[in-house]
Amino acid sequence: MKTMLTPLTKVLSLLCLLSIAEPLFAQPGSDYKVASIGFYNLENLFDTIDSPNTNDADFLPQGRLNWNTEKYLSKLNNMSKVISQLGMELSPDGVVLLGVSEIENRKVLEDLSAQQELASRNYQIIHYESPDERGVDVALLYQPKYFQLLGSLAAPVSLKDPKTGVVDYTRDILYVAGMFDGEPIHVMVGHWPSRRGGEAGSGWMRAAAASVCKHLSDSIKTQDPNAKIIIMGDLNDDPDNKSVASVLKARRSADDLEKDELYNPMYDLFKDGNGTLAYKDSWNLFDQMIVSQGLVNKQVGGWQLYKAHVFRQPWLFQSEGAFRGYPFRTFVGDIFINGYSDHLPVYLYFLKKKTGAP
Repeated sequence: MKTMLTPLTKVLSLLCLLSIAEPLFAQPGSDYKVASIGFYNLENLFDTIDSPNTNDADFLPQGRLNWNTEKYLSKLNNMSKVISQLGMELSPDGVVLLGVSEIENRKVLEDLSAQQELASRNYQIIHYESPDERGVDVALLYQPKYFQLLGSLAAPVSLKDPKTGVVDYTRDILYVAGMFDGEPIHVMVGHWPSRRGGEAGSGWMRAAAASVCKHLSDSIKTQDPNAKIIIMGDLNDDPDNKSVASVLKARRSADDLEKDELYNPMYDLFKDGNGTLAYKDSWNLFDQMIVSQGLVNKQVGGWQLYKAHVFRQPWLFQSEGAFRGYPFRTFVGDIFINGYSDHLPVYLYFLKKKTGAP
């Protein structure tokens, strides 16, 4: 695995020593801190510069999409508009941590975080180049006001077709460890393999990605059973698909979780008809945020999960044409329509009792 700052084992040992426990009650109020963490698939956030290590031919001024500076700047502005509003209902600083996918490189995130609507948050970037054949990566943005980075690594997802033996390449799983307002937290950001070739035929690929997340989660909980873990990303599967429900063991209910199980707060949203992307007039909820028992156990205390949301605003949907009601994206085919993304963002609220509160 590629590593940065400190190896995983040392980071886990340090976080165990720093564990904090304090009681928490179920509803917010003046006695509680509120923070928001989110995820957003930015749908092909490419710059306009030809990169020898990226399959970016379409996203160049002379490419198929005529991707130029004007379009790039408009895309950055649109993305910053969305991100600036995530989590603002309860938290004036918006999302403290934001996982992102479908970004070409670190530079596009530097340009994004420098946008006027985001600059005051001073977002820092954790990013690795991954071997994905399209050249897109995942990353994590964080506000240093709330989060102190302790270590990170890129965990590869090995893909070898069990029938043909053909090797494929996809995005790494980004693992980040740090202190969230003084409390240890572990975050994984993923963009699991697509359904290209059909859901059934490609399912083994997403199971492989889920296995990497499961292995990391289990390793963390071996050292600290109450560890606070968030797994987020575009999983390219719904909450009830095998990779999420069976391999990752992300359950619909937070009650009576077994030690190797996780809680998926997006499950009820999905069953209620919510989605984050549309295909053939049907909605899927591929963009998910899954948490460990330590974030839904009042006895553990500290930061605890409060609510899960899909960010839905009228301007995020196409208002006319064949794709009316779908997420308002950047392109329809080769036609630039100057939208946002083909995915809707998701975010969670967390609560923590203030020091000295009764």
